[in-house]
Amino acid sequence: MTQAPTLETIRLILRPHRVEDYANCRTLWADADVVRHIGGMPQDSQAVWFRILRYAGMWSLLGHGMWVIEERDSGAFLGEAGLLSAERGIAELEGVPEAGWVLGPQAWGRGIATEAMQAILDWADAHVAAPSLRCIIDPDNAASIHVAEKLGFHALVDTDYGGKPTRVFDRPKH
Repeated sequence: MTQAPTLETIRLILRPHRVEDYANCRTLWADADVVRHIGGMPQDSQAVWFRILRYAGMWSLLGHGMWVIEERDSGAFLGEAGLLSAERGIAELEGVPEAGWVLGPQAWGRGIATEAMQAILDWADAHVAAPSLRCIIDPDNAASIHVAEKLGFHALVDTDYGGKPTRVFDRPKH
């Protein structure tokens, strides 16, 4: 698979990134509140551009990657979610796809992350050859931990990533 398939839920369309998403992605990744638990540093325009290119590369090379989360009714860009391989040097992530999600403030508290990730996990269960999926979450990010637990992830190990405490979660494939 060289490009993300389009997935649909009751409220969302999950679709491949396009060049036209660059402005929305820049806004998302430049927001200090959004990145507070994801590295803590807003990203500049070049870093966001390279991020979008990496997403396309993951689909091309790995057969999985990230999707844009779009609101079905309005077409609004809400964030990104999917599976990645980030080669972070965390032993528990080696050879296992990493689930991830990031949403803009307009989508917080609405169940959007859970809805998007459930569609992605259903897709992954059918299309990704791996015994489990994992994710990493800042132990202070209660909202993302809640989402992960609702999706069937459980805490596997606490570690350090980039000098910050990080919790690795695991979800066996269904």
